[in-house]
Amino acid sequence: MEFLDTVHKRKSATVTSIIMVLLLLLIFFFGMTYMDPPIESGIAVNFGTSEVGSGNIQPKEPVKTEVNPVVEEAPEEVKEEVVEEEVEEAAPVEETQVEEVLTQDSEESILMKQKEDERKKLEEDRLAQEEADRLVQEEADRIKKAQEEADRIAKEEADRIAQEEADKKAKLDAQMSGLINSEGVKAGGEGNDNVGGDKGKVTGDLNASGYSGNGGSGGDGNYQLGGRRPLERPTPVYECEEEGLVVVTIEVNRAGKVIKATPGIKGSTNTAACLLSRAKEAALKTTWEPDENAGVKQIGIIKYRFSLAN
Repeated sequence: MEFLDTVHKRKSATVTSIIMVLLLLLIFFFGMTYMDPPIESGIAVNFGTSEVGSGNIQPKEPVKTEVNPVVEEAPEEVKEEVVEEEVEEAAPVEETQVEEVLTQDSEESILMKQKEDERKKLEEDRLAQEEADRLVQEEADRIKKAQEEADRIAKEEADRIAQEEADKKAKLDAQMSGLINSEGVKAGGEGNDNVGGDKGKVTGDLNASGYSGNGGSGGDGNYQLGGRRPLERPTPVYECEEEGLVVVTIEVNRAGKVIKATPGIKGSTNTAACLLSRAKEAALKTTWEPDENAGVKQIGIIKYRFSLAN
């Protein structure tokens, strides 16, 4: 067939046929429905030819309507007069009583409601005040506990520092030849001779290794850190056209490392920036004997004397 000569036309014809079959099936099974007899609407009314009637037999032809004005009108007039008289006499009394009762009930209800609202407000105020007092007391207790804890920690820290100072003092006393005996002679000593005693000079340095001379800071500085000896004492790099004494305060940790150095403190004779910089560099490179019993940071001094003389 010429109208189906291409693949696209054949596919289109196939799809069109399928769609038409589906539409016919939908119309057949789900098409419009109707009721036989159709569903009635509105309200059913009895067949009749007049506005009034009586009896139980439904006539199939029109009937004549009977009129009896005397029988129908007289009872209606009597009933209307009786009703009017009753209403005129009783209505004012009932309305007045009802108004009085309603007014009285309304006033009492308003008063009761006002009293109830006042009672609720007083109760809410009391509860709010109790809650505020509770929060204030809790905050006061918390502050008191925090202060007590801070005082306890401060006391423990003070006791620890005092104990450390006492231990360091005892160790220093031991290094300075121990306690004095009952005869006033110190026990222990230090020196390179075979005779007991503490060899050196009164003006010397506890950490110095030499035993001769007049005492002083020495060529590489004077090192003082309680009873701890310096292990490495680097000489400052001297590139300045200045001379004089520079005193450096140091802070040393338990491992013997200098963690802070401040040059130019009291006792320095020259505070030129060049000398202070060289002294600080040398002090930070100095290492000391480790001491696990020492404080977290122990303070000492190093003295550097710079001279232009060869």
